[in-house]
Amino acid sequence: MTDVREPETPARAAHGGWAPVLLTAAMSVSMLQLFLIGALGPRLVTEAGFSRTALGLTTTAGFGVAALLSLTAGRWVDRLGARRCLVALLVLAAAALALIGSATATAVLLAAVALGGLPQALANPATNKIIIAAVEPARRGAVTGWKQSGVQLGAFAAGLPLAALAGWTGWRAAVWTAAGCALLVAVCAWWLLPPDPVRLPARSPSGQPAVRVGRLSMFSLLLGSGIASVNTYLALFGSQRLELDPVVAAWLVAVLGVTGIAGRVGWSRRAGRLDRPAVLLAPLMAGACAAALLLGVSGRVGPLVWVAAAGVGAFAAAGNAVSMVTVVRGADARTAGRASALVSAGFFGGFALGPPAFSVVVDAAGYTSAWLVVAAEFALAALIVVRRR
Repeated sequence: MTDVREPETPARAAHGGWAPVLLTAAMSVSMLQLFLIGALGPRLVTEAGFSRTALGLTTTAGFGVAALLSLTAGRWVDRLGARRCLVALLVLAAAALALIGSATATAVLLAAVALGGLPQALANPATNKIIIAAVEPARRGAVTGWKQSGVQLGAFAAGLPLAALAGWTGWRAAVWTAAGCALLVAVCAWWLLPPDPVRLPARSPSGQPAVRVGRLSMFSLLLGSGIASVNTYLALFGSQRLELDPVVAAWLVAVLGVTGIAGRVGWSRRAGRLDRPAVLLAPLMAGACAAALLLGVSGRVGPLVWVAAAGVGAFAAAGNAVSMVTVVRGADARTAGRASALVSAGFFGGFALGPPAFSVVVDAAGYTSAWLVVAAEFALAALIVVRRR
């Protein structure tokens, strides 16, 4: 596999220092709606009258759209330019959040979340391509980890400051505040990131071998299904089964976010030093499986839920970051958007499928059985990446 290394440019030297901060913020905004709906789930059910099933369908709507659009989003990024697409996704995320905050009916809520699927589809292709354009090769693994940690930063923001704001001003005001923050990040990205270069013709559809991209996509499908179930229902589980106050239950999402940031940064740094970053994926999934089993036990031993939430962040969330390091390390610079989008399509497909299935299991057999299903998904993801070609 050819490693295309671009020469240092004035744009890279001038703007590379801003890239980690802006890309981390962009990733946080791109998936913030997921964490907000999860963290504010108890309020959406009790105050706004949305059903538990509706919460699961929001994840399906958003990530179903993201999974479908990811099949072509990489081509858009490669053709239109990463900075243009990044700014567009931030504006679209702001619009989706504003509509979520205005929703009074389930259909409107689902439509708003579906709109948010477009920025989710664009996020990884655009940010990975910017890393290749604006960051020197030696730092790409670390920067990829930081920007992937932005997703977990969104979990922290939803579970702590925005959840606290919802308790003070109402859940709608908290979501509208998030929309305003997304617009602010869009303005900063437009001014601080390097301009998009003239597009060069691509020599191949992807710098990654097809088998590797396909395997990473299947891995991401199972990983996304498990993570989405935890993100969507963790706070509701804490409130309904463990009888935690809604604000305290939202802290579970914040804990997942904090450990997710540490896990994504730490594991990505380590992956960036390896010739084959993907060798870390199976051990990470083993840790995630153990954390999901602890969630099942926490129904009887309540304090274990905090350890379990931390474990999901440290191991499961890190798995997505390491898969993206694998893509960035091996992708052709001309087609990095497409390689990233194919892996993201699997991840978003898992996000679309996981929560509704989780809800069905909860209704039929209870939370303990549902957490066992999540553990099985992480275990299967581990088997996919340890199988030799």
